[in-house]
Amino acid sequence: MSVLVDEPVWPAHGRLWAHLVSDESLAELHAFAQMHAIPARSFDLDHYDVPEEIIPRLLAGGAEQVGGKELVRRLIASGLRVPARDRR
Repeated sequence: MSVLVDEPVWPAHGRLWAHLVSDESLAELHAFAQMHAIPARSFDLDHYDVPEEIIPRLLAGGAEQVGGKELVRRLIASGLRVPARDRR
């Protein structure tokens, strides 16, 4: 399993958010998210936005915490990254 979560540094809606990705497949990412009750509406093309308070639960479930740059590097290397130009 290669599910990664970065640091919660993105402020929105009165809390901090992190990104949850897989460097293996979207199927793996969706299965992990479903297993941890992350709502489908949190998915944004190649990642889930997750609030900081659930990160301990995700780590206990097998996610690996990495820095933001490492997360993006591994997401790009996996071929799953959706570039900003394609997000519109």
